[in-house]
Amino acid sequence: MYEFHHQRARALLDNAEEIFDAAAVQHAVSNVARTLNERFGHDDEFPLVLGVMGGAVVFTGHLLPQLTFPLEFDYIHVSRYGDEDRGGEVVWKVVPRSNVEGRTVIVVDDILDEGETLAHVKQRLLDMGAREVVIAVFADKAIGKIKPIHPDIVGLTIPNRFVVGFGMDAYGYWRNLPGLWALRGEDLSTG
Repeated sequence: MYEFHHQRARALLDNAEEIFDAAAVQHAVSNVARTLNERFGHDDEFPLVLGVMGGAVVFTGHLLPQLTFPLEFDYIHVSRYGDEDRGGEVVWKVVPRSNVEGRTVIVVDDILDEGETLAHVKQRLLDMGAREVVIAVFADKAIGKIKPIHPDIVGLTIPNRFVVGFGMDAYGYWRNLPGLWALRGEDLSTG
């Protein structure tokens, strides 16, 4: 079984197209950091930064060292179950251990795709008493329709294609790529 997945994972990149190289990715991360530093660098406010596991781990790891203001870091883990076309049910596997009440919370995620999950996360944090929720995504996918949430900060806008790299995966593989690669649909459906 492992060998099957291993070979399939390698083959995914055979026909893939690199749409953003490592330099473009790092430039995007620096732009997000600069925007956050401009907003929070002069305040007496110490926001809570929440990384959304597992896709945001790479983005968060590159972003945090570039932030120049005091912050508290925590993470959340949410999953969707059920009918993907209708959003499914959002289940919180890990809620913030840190108190969000009365605070500004910066949610860091890898990609804004359909937006249902991030919209739910934002509303839940507001319901938990957050004063403000700022959504910072590495990539905003141009899906051609209105989303239920608009990110406050975006690193890159990407085409409506299946993308791997910099935290985004296919079948659990290729989160570790330093750039972004678009996979062909037929390569995703084989095997």
